[in-house]
Amino acid sequence: MDLLALLNHLLNFVAPAAFVALVLALVGRFLGGRRAGVPRWWMQWAITFGAGVGVLVVGLVVFGRDGVMTTYAALVAVCGTVQWLAMRGWRR
Repeated sequence: MDLLALLNHLLNFVAPAAFVALVLALVGRFLGGRRAGVPRWWMQWAITFGAGVGVLVVGLVVFGRDGVMTTYAALVAVCGTVQWLAMRGWRR
């Protein structure tokens, strides 16, 4: 596998985490409003993206392959929880 193919595989592997994190950060910004102590949208995206990539890696290790629906369900649950924590959802 050459470098371009490896980069393509890695980008396709993390794409679901990037998309879910972006949607959550943007929707959280518009629906949650601006509150004191809440990180900026790009920081929320970075935190949620990191958690999402971690879930995808754990799913790859546990199941031995990528693309298992259980991994994607865990991705949504973990990213939603991390976004809620980043938005300080318990303080509403």
